[in-house]
Amino acid sequence: MTSLKEGQIAPDFKVNNQNNVEITLKSFKGKKLILYFYPKDSTPGCTAESCDLRDHYSELYSLGFEVLGVSADDSASHQKFITKNKLPFDLLADTNKEVIHSYGVWGPKKFMGKEYDGIHRTTFVIDENGIIERIFSKVKTKEHTQQILQTYK
Repeated sequence: MTSLKEGQIAPDFKVNNQNNVEITLKSFKGKKLILYFYPKDSTPGCTAESCDLRDHYSELYSLGFEVLGVSADDSASHQKFITKNKLPFDLLADTNKEVIHSYGVWGPKKFMGKEYDGIHRTTFVIDENGIIERIFSKVKTKEHTQQILQTYK
């Protein structure tokens, strides 16, 4: 779905997290970042993906990765989602969909015969210099960490 390619500079962003604290891509300079886009807090697939990243967070962190989730849900929704699932990383509240659009993950979807616009589940691995290293567009929600780690081990 996204028109971004591996090797390109990742689009910068400035958006609030679950605590209404502004987060920017530039604040991750010098660190590897797993930036995952997901459709909606507290839905089965999004919960499975987030909890898989949570369960392997210490391993990811030990390899130098930071993790950020992004959806169009607001900060209050993210706060509940984090608390309920004990997520150790921030979620960005992209309610105006600026980051979602800049990464090209918004578009037509089909579910149970209905067509609608929404977020395409996509993960970008961004290197220490802000370059997109990997793009995962076919995310396996329950095994997403393994998809990522296969590339880095």
